[in-house]
Amino acid sequence: MESERSRQPISLDPVTIEVGRAVVEGSLEIPAGARGTILFAHGSGSSRFSPRNRFVAERLRSSGLGTLLADLLTQDEDADPETRFDIDFLTDRLERVTHWFRDTFPDVAVPIGYFGASTGAAAALRAAAELGPAIGAVVSRGGRPDLAWEILHRVSSPTLLIVGGADHPVLEWNRRAYERLPALKQFAIVPGATHLFEEPGALEEVARQAAAWFERFLAGAKRP
Repeated sequence: MESERSRQPISLDPVTIEVGRAVVEGSLEIPAGARGTILFAHGSGSSRFSPRNRFVAERLRSSGLGTLLADLLTQDEDADPETRFDIDFLTDRLERVTHWFRDTFPDVAVPIGYFGASTGAAAALRAAAELGPAIGAVVSRGGRPDLAWEILHRVSSPTLLIVGGADHPVLEWNRRAYERLPALKQFAIVPGATHLFEEPGALEEVARQAAAWFERFLAGAKRP
Protein backbone atom coordinates (compact mmCIF):
# COMPACT_ATOMS: atom_id res chain seq x y z
CA MET A 1 0.00 0.00 0.00
CA GLU A 2 1.37 3.42 -0.96
CA SER A 3 2.34 5.44 2.12
CA GLU A 4 0.98 8.90 2.79
CA ARG A 5 4.50 10.32 2.71
CA SER A 6 5.14 9.02 -0.79
CA ARG A 7 2.22 11.08 -2.07
CA GLN A 8 3.46 14.36 -0.60
CA PRO A 9 5.75 16.74 -2.54
CA ILE A 10 9.26 17.34 -1.20
CA SER A 11 11.28 20.49 -1.86
CA LEU A 12 14.65 20.95 -0.15
CA ASP A 13 17.13 23.44 -1.61
CA PRO A 14 19.71 23.17 -0.32
CA VAL A 15 19.66 19.76 1.28
CA THR A 16 22.72 18.65 3.28
CA ILE A 17 24.14 15.25 2.36
CA GLU A 18 26.66 13.39 4.50
CA VAL A 19 29.07 11.36 2.35
CA GLY A 20 31.47 9.70 4.74
CA ARG A 21 33.53 12.37 6.49
CA ALA A 22 32.54 15.06 4.00
CA VAL A 23 29.33 17.01 3.55
CA VAL A 24 27.96 18.17 0.19
CA GLU A 25 24.79 19.98 -0.78
CA GLY A 26 22.04 19.27 -3.25
CA SER A 27 18.70 20.41 -4.61
CA LEU A 28 15.91 17.89 -4.03
CA GLU A 29 12.51 18.26 -5.69
CA ILE A 30 9.99 15.43 -5.70
CA PRO A 31 6.47 16.05 -7.04
CA ALA A 32 3.49 14.53 -5.27
CA GLY A 33 3.06 10.92 -6.34
CA ALA A 34 6.38 10.81 -8.21
CA ARG A 35 6.98 7.58 -10.11
CA GLY A 36 10.72 7.61 -9.41
CA THR A 37 13.65 9.88 -8.64
CA ILE A 38 16.55 10.82 -10.91
CA LEU A 39 19.96 11.50 -9.37
CA PHE A 40 22.18 13.79 -11.44
CA ALA A 41 25.93 13.28 -11.83
CA HIS A 42 27.40 16.53 -13.13
CA GLY A 43 30.43 16.85 -15.36
CA SER A 44 33.80 18.04 -14.08
CA GLY A 45 33.76 21.73 -13.24
CA SER A 46 29.97 21.78 -13.01
CA SER A 47 27.62 21.69 -10.02
CA ARG A 48 24.00 21.45 -8.98
CA PHE A 49 23.61 24.99 -10.36
CA SER A 50 24.29 23.83 -13.94
CA PRO A 51 21.64 25.60 -16.04
CA ARG A 52 21.56 22.70 -18.50
CA ASN A 53 20.96 20.04 -15.88
CA ARG A 54 18.43 22.25 -14.10
CA PHE A 55 16.57 22.62 -17.37
CA VAL A 56 16.45 18.86 -17.84
CA ALA A 57 15.48 18.34 -14.20
CA GLU A 58 12.55 20.71 -14.57
CA ARG A 59 11.30 18.80 -17.59
CA LEU A 60 11.64 15.49 -15.73
CA ARG A 61 9.59 16.83 -12.84
CA SER A 62 6.93 17.94 -15.31
CA SER A 63 6.77 14.28 -16.35
CA GLY A 64 6.12 13.17 -12.78
CA LEU A 65 9.68 12.30 -11.74
CA GLY A 66 11.63 13.54 -8.74
CA THR A 67 15.14 14.97 -9.12
CA LEU A 68 18.19 15.27 -6.89
CA LEU A 69 20.97 17.49 -8.21
CA ALA A 70 23.83 16.95 -5.78
CA ASP A 71 27.34 18.34 -5.72
CA LEU A 72 29.59 15.27 -5.66
CA LEU A 73 32.54 17.36 -4.51
CA THR A 74 33.09 19.92 -1.78
CA GLN A 75 34.39 23.35 -2.83
CA ASP A 76 37.95 22.44 -1.81
CA GLU A 77 37.80 19.13 -3.67
CA ASP A 78 36.40 20.78 -6.78
CA ALA A 79 39.32 23.24 -6.79
CA ASP A 80 41.76 20.32 -7.13
CA PRO A 81 42.05 19.15 -10.80
CA GLU A 82 43.13 15.69 -9.71
CA THR A 83 40.00 15.17 -7.63
CA ARG A 84 37.76 16.82 -10.22
CA PHE A 85 38.75 14.26 -12.85
CA ASP A 86 39.04 11.24 -10.53
CA ILE A 87 36.25 8.99 -11.84
CA ASP A 88 36.71 6.44 -9.07
CA PHE A 89 36.30 9.20 -6.47
CA LEU A 90 33.23 10.61 -8.22
CA THR A 91 31.72 7.13 -8.46
CA ASP A 92 32.19 6.54 -4.74
CA ARG A 93 30.51 9.87 -3.99
CA LEU A 94 27.57 9.09 -6.24
CA GLU A 95 27.10 5.74 -4.55
CA ARG A 96 27.21 7.43 -1.14
CA VAL A 97 24.64 10.02 -2.25
CA THR A 98 22.44 7.18 -3.52
CA HIS A 99 22.64 5.30 -0.20
CA TRP A 100 21.97 8.51 1.72
CA PHE A 101 18.89 9.20 -0.38
CA ARG A 102 17.49 5.71 0.01
CA ASP A 103 18.08 5.75 3.77
CA THR A 104 16.69 9.26 4.29
CA PHE A 105 13.62 8.98 2.06
CA PRO A 106 12.78 5.27 2.03
CA ASP A 107 9.14 5.85 1.10
CA VAL A 108 9.88 7.90 -2.01
CA ALA A 109 13.43 6.98 -2.96
CA VAL A 110 12.82 4.22 -5.46
CA PRO A 111 12.85 3.44 -8.26
CA ILE A 112 16.03 5.43 -8.90
CA GLY A 113 17.59 6.51 -12.19
CA TYR A 114 20.87 8.26 -13.02
CA PHE A 115 21.34 11.20 -15.40
CA GLY A 116 25.04 11.79 -16.09
CA ALA A 117 26.72 14.53 -18.12
CA SER A 118 30.28 14.52 -19.45
CA THR A 119 32.58 12.84 -16.87
CA GLY A 120 29.56 12.45 -14.60
CA ALA A 121 28.19 9.90 -17.05
CA ALA A 122 31.21 7.68 -16.42
CA ALA A 123 30.57 7.90 -12.67
CA ALA A 124 26.89 7.11 -13.24
CA LEU A 125 27.68 4.01 -15.28
CA ARG A 126 30.26 2.79 -12.80
CA ALA A 127 27.85 3.28 -9.91
CA ALA A 128 25.08 1.53 -11.86
CA ALA A 129 27.39 -1.43 -12.43
CA GLU A 130 28.11 -1.62 -8.70
CA LEU A 131 24.53 -1.14 -7.48
CA GLY A 132 22.91 -3.36 -10.09
CA PRO A 133 19.09 -3.65 -9.83
CA ALA A 134 18.93 -0.67 -7.46
CA ILE A 135 19.35 1.62 -10.50
CA GLY A 136 16.38 1.34 -12.82
CA ALA A 137 17.80 3.27 -15.79
CA VAL A 138 20.69 5.50 -16.89
CA VAL A 139 20.80 8.43 -19.31
CA SER A 140 24.05 10.00 -20.50
CA ARG A 141 24.11 13.50 -22.03
CA GLY A 142 27.27 14.23 -23.99
CA GLY A 143 28.92 11.76 -21.66
CA ARG A 144 32.25 10.02 -21.42
CA PRO A 145 31.20 6.38 -21.02
CA ASP A 146 34.61 5.42 -22.38
CA LEU A 147 36.04 6.47 -19.00
CA ALA A 148 34.08 3.57 -17.49
CA TRP A 149 35.31 1.15 -20.16
CA GLU A 150 36.50 -1.61 -17.82
CA ILE A 151 33.09 -2.03 -16.15
CA LEU A 152 30.70 -1.34 -19.02
CA HIS A 153 30.19 -5.08 -19.50
CA ARG A 154 28.71 -5.19 -15.98
CA VAL A 155 26.05 -2.51 -16.49
CA SER A 156 22.59 -4.10 -16.33
CA SER A 157 20.49 -0.91 -16.15
CA PRO A 158 18.78 0.13 -19.41
CA THR A 159 21.06 2.84 -20.78
CA LEU A 160 20.43 5.71 -23.18
CA LEU A 161 23.44 7.52 -24.66
CA ILE A 162 22.56 10.96 -26.07
CA VAL A 163 25.26 12.70 -28.10
CA GLY A 164 25.36 15.80 -30.25
CA GLY A 165 25.86 15.08 -33.93
CA ALA A 166 28.61 17.74 -34.10
CA ASP A 167 30.32 16.70 -30.85
CA HIS A 168 33.58 15.18 -32.06
CA PRO A 169 35.34 13.05 -30.83
CA VAL A 170 32.76 12.38 -28.07
CA LEU A 171 30.50 10.89 -30.71
CA GLU A 172 33.05 8.21 -31.56
CA TRP A 173 33.84 7.47 -27.91
CA ASN A 174 30.14 6.88 -27.29
CA ARG A 175 29.82 4.61 -30.30
CA ARG A 176 32.60 2.39 -28.99
CA ALA A 177 31.17 2.33 -25.47
CA TYR A 178 27.72 1.53 -26.82
CA GLU A 179 29.00 -1.63 -28.48
CA ARG A 180 30.44 -2.79 -25.16
CA LEU A 181 27.26 -2.28 -23.13
CA PRO A 182 25.35 -5.58 -22.62
CA ALA A 183 22.21 -4.01 -21.14
CA LEU A 184 19.13 -2.93 -23.04
CA LYS A 185 20.40 0.24 -24.70
CA GLN A 186 19.81 3.01 -27.19
CA PHE A 187 22.12 5.42 -28.99
CA ALA A 188 20.54 8.79 -29.79
CA ILE A 189 22.16 11.52 -31.87
CA VAL A 190 20.82 15.07 -31.76
CA PRO A 191 21.62 16.40 -35.27
CA GLY A 192 23.87 19.46 -35.36
CA ALA A 193 24.26 19.68 -31.59
CA THR A 194 27.66 20.35 -30.00
CA HIS A 195 28.89 19.23 -26.59
CA LEU A 196 26.78 21.62 -24.48
CA PHE A 197 23.64 21.28 -26.62
CA GLU A 198 23.40 25.05 -26.91
CA GLU A 199 21.77 25.00 -30.34
CA PRO A 200 18.06 25.93 -30.56
CA GLY A 201 15.90 23.00 -29.51
CA ALA A 202 18.85 20.68 -28.74
CA LEU A 203 18.50 20.61 -24.96
CA GLU A 204 14.72 20.30 -25.26
CA GLU A 205 15.29 17.16 -27.32
CA VAL A 206 17.65 15.78 -24.67
CA ALA A 207 15.05 16.38 -21.96
CA ARG A 208 12.29 14.80 -24.06
CA GLN A 209 14.26 11.65 -24.75
CA ALA A 210 15.50 11.38 -21.16
CA ALA A 211 11.96 11.70 -19.76
CA ALA A 212 10.64 9.06 -22.16
CA TRP A 213 13.47 6.66 -21.23
CA PHE A 214 12.96 7.02 -17.50
CA GLU A 215 9.19 6.76 -17.79
CA ARG A 216 9.56 3.59 -19.79
CA PHE A 217 11.98 1.76 -17.53
CA LEU A 218 11.42 3.12 -14.04
CA ALA A 219 7.74 2.19 -14.20
CA GLY A 220 8.62 -1.49 -14.03
CA ALA A 221 11.68 -1.23 -11.82
CA LYS A 222 11.63 -3.19 -8.61
CA ARG A 223 12.56 -2.02 -5.16
CA PRO A 224 15.95 -3.50 -4.17
